[in-house]
Amino acid sequence: MTDIRKDKKVANYHTLSKALQERIREDRAGHVKNPYAFQDENIIRREMSHDKANIWRPAFVRDIEKIMHLPFYNRYADKTQVFSLVKNDDISRRFYHVQLVARIARNIGAVLGLNQDLIEAIALGHDIGHTPFGHAGERILNELYHGQTGRYFNHNIHSARVLDKIAKRNISLQTLDGIICHNGELEQQEYRPVQLKDFEEFDKKMEACYTDQSAIGKLVPSTLEACVMRISDIIAYLGKDRQDAEKLSMLPAGQGMGQGFSGDNIGISNSEIINNLIVNIIENSYGKDYIQMDAAYFEELSRGKKENYELIYKADATEQVINSQVAPMAEQIYFRLLSDLVQGDKNSVIYRHHLAFVQELNKYHYEQHPGDWEDYLGTEPNQLVVDYMASMTDDYFIDLYHYLFPKGKYEVKYKGYFE
Repeated sequence: MTDIRKDKKVANYHTLSKALQERIREDRAGHVKNPYAFQDENIIRREMSHDKANIWRPAFVRDIEKIMHLPFYNRYADKTQVFSLVKNDDISRRFYHVQLVARIARNIGAVLGLNQDLIEAIALGHDIGHTPFGHAGERILNELYHGQTGRYFNHNIHSARVLDKIAKRNISLQTLDGIICHNGELEQQEYRPVQLKDFEEFDKKMEACYTDQSAIGKLVPSTLEACVMRISDIIAYLGKDRQDAEKLSMLPAGQGMGQGFSGDNIGISNSEIINNLIVNIIENSYGKDYIQMDAAYFEELSRGKKENYELIYKADATEQVINSQVAPMAEQIYFRLLSDLVQGDKNSVIYRHHLAFVQELNKYHYEQHPGDWEDYLGTEPNQLVVDYMASMTDDYFIDLYHYLFPKGKYEVKYKGYFE
């Protein structure tokens, strides 16, 4: 094959084989259903007597709308995807990322005949528990929490906690399981779902991730829909993060989108990567009870992700600011909030901005289940601090630091629009 993609003006978009296109058309004409798709009637909720599906609000549409109407969802708009402390309206925030994941996953799911509402619910909720300042913020919060309790913080586990424990929204087992299993840092060539029976089994999976550092890497989705969303998470950020880095002039010379990136199969540009991986996954997964891509495509996806880590995620400039400013700010905030909780200082911001917020958020639920509010108030203090800090946006975190420590020595400055 002649490699013409080094010329950035020439795009190379793959298409499904003619044989598969014809098969799909025939299946659609014959109203053939995918027997491996998750059926709405099999949904499991903690409270099965509530949130019953109807014609205008099917089972997983209810999950989608519950997620979208939460204030935590709105906070995606000011949470770092990759690049923190930069004023640039054209780079990705976490809001855009979850929408892109949902779109990619729905594209794949639609052709495979999967449950698109379940896919969308998982996608829109998968990062709702993410910290400010992206994965750097996640690492910092984990170190603080683990140092105090011996337990681990992972954003995908916390996303399920937000929807299941903090915001009492009766989200389905299938959506929550897809969320905890979405770990976009772990790519695989093949994804095979493993059945999940009930919430008792799910709760054990959750707890294992708090106590065993290796458990997070062993999570396997229980539905094909969750498998699709998991690989879509990687597809969504692989080329887009490189595209954003190039826009911010943060890539070394010779490492732009058309220079030394990706490979002959998945492509170079963000749009090529998205299209070509979608096509290859559909080509290898249609009619099967698992999700798969070719070995060559998987190898290039893995290599591209590794390049992103080397060139972007671990870049010295980014790490320097996080380690020298954000990390010590987080430490001071953490222990100040923890002290306020232990001392029962009801004037503290954690009471006024978090506990009062959670109480109001769940007021109708707590009217029916008053014991649940008492249970949350009795949560271990370090966990309450984590609940609050993980919910913060980037800007809120910075303002909170200066509110709590007006003479604090740490400062983070945004790179302005005109710099």
